[in-house]
Parts: sequence; C-alpha cells; structure tokens
Amino acid sequence: MNRLGLGVAGVGGLGAAYYFSRSNDSKPKNMAFVFVKPHAVTPACNKTVKEALLAKGMKITGEGDITADVIDKKKLIDQHYYSIASKATILKPHELNIPEDKFEKGMGVSWAKAKETAYNAMDACEKLGADADEMNKLWGDCKKNDKLVKLGGGFYAGLVEKAGKDPIYVFNGFFMSMRNAFTAPGKSIHWYTVEWDADTLSWEDFRGKVLGPPIPRMALRAPCAVKSMTTGRSWACHHYQTLGTMACTLPPRRSRPSANA
Repeated sequence: MNRLGLGVAGVGGLGAAYYFSRSNDSKPKNMAFVFVKPHAVTPACNKTVKEALLAKGMKITGEGDITADVIDKKKLIDQHYYSIASKATILKPHELNIPEDKFEKGMGVSWAKAKETAYNAMDACEKLGADADEMNKLWGDCKKNDKLVKLGGGFYAGLVEKAGKDPIYVFNGFFMSMRNAFTAPGKSIHWYTVEWDADTLSWEDFRGKVLGPPIPRMALRAPCAVKSMTTGRSWACHHYQTLGTMACTLPPRRSRPSANA
C-alpha cells in the first residue's frame, strides 16, 4: 500500500477563500487553495503534500510560499479565521454587535459603562504592552478567575488584569497566540492551488477524506488512521517525526493540527 498516495500530509484547504466550481467547455472543476501550516513546513512535508495531491488525481496549478511579514501586513490569517479574528484584530469594540444582556450578566457591568475601557485583542496588546504569549496567559487568567463570558459562537469577552495596569475588557484575546503562529518572524506557509473534476471528488469528500479530521486526536482515532491511512491529517499525525514537523509533539488532546480547512 502506498500510504503517501492515499493522503495529504499536514495541509489545509483555505475554506471558501479559494473554492468554487466553474463551467466552461470542459467538465465543471472544483478548485482549492491548499496550504501547509507554519509548524509543518519542512521539505519532507511539502514534498509529501505535492505527491499526495497528484496521486489523488488533482492538477496543481500553482505553488509558492507566503512569509510571515506578508501574512501580518495583509492580515491574511485574520481573513482566514474571520469569524473569530473580526472581534480580535479587524473590528473595534464599537463596531461589534454586542449582546448587552449576556455581557452584563457575565461581566457584572453594563456594556454602556464598560465600552470606554474595551479593546479588541490587538489593541489590548498595545495598551498593556503585552505580546501574544503574555496576552494568552492573561486570557487564561480570565478563564481561571471566572472573568470570561461567551457572547456567541467564537465570540468572547474577558476582564484582563495585568499587574501595574488598569483592568480592561478584551474581545477574543486567545486569537493573538493563534495569529502569532503565522506572523512571528521566520514563519511561512507553503501553498498549492489545485483543481479537479467535480464529478470525481466532491468538495465534502475533499475536506473529509483527502484532508481528514481537523483535530489531531480525531485523526488519531479515525479508522483510517489505524487501517489504511487514507486521510492526510491522520497520516501526518502518525509520521510527524519522519516529516520533521511539530504536528504531534504534544499529547493528542493538545496537539496542533498540521492543517485547517
């Protein structure tokens, strides 16, 4: 069994950002922007990805790298994770649709009173003089001290308290460490644009059977991970040492996926 030919190692499809079907004088095509995440970018992993995509009958129409400075400046990862990043880096608190009843119930203060000291995560880092790692720790303290409230799907507010600074309300403070994984100096993604016949592989099967489960512990437990290694993330989780990636260097429950779709 050629396991390399049965999966895509350490990659993710960039959601709907580059996915569509088109019709011309040929068969309808599915297209995707597929990228290897920074912690999995190694020559071995990139090579495995390319071979696996080709083995699945996909046509590679482009390939390249995007460095951290470009990802940061153009807020590319913020667009990718828009639903959570919009509250953390893109929009200001006054531009958000705050469910005021939930905010007041969770924070013990009205939004009208709190909004003068409210910041998105990026501005909060500047206000507090904190980097992404420190913000992540401060955000963890919010949760531990029961000063965190869920306002909606992927939408959180926390009262962040740093020694020597006035407490401030912060939205989606957790995102800064996620973002830093892509924007820290020296980081990059390696990407491919691919296309394939829509009638031979559906978009759902591309995500579910080619890329595989997005959470490492799901990939490790998936039947394909035990038997045929048919999905990319499962294969990557089991072969991270060979690939030279950091995909599964943490326990499965905490491990970072090599990919996202």
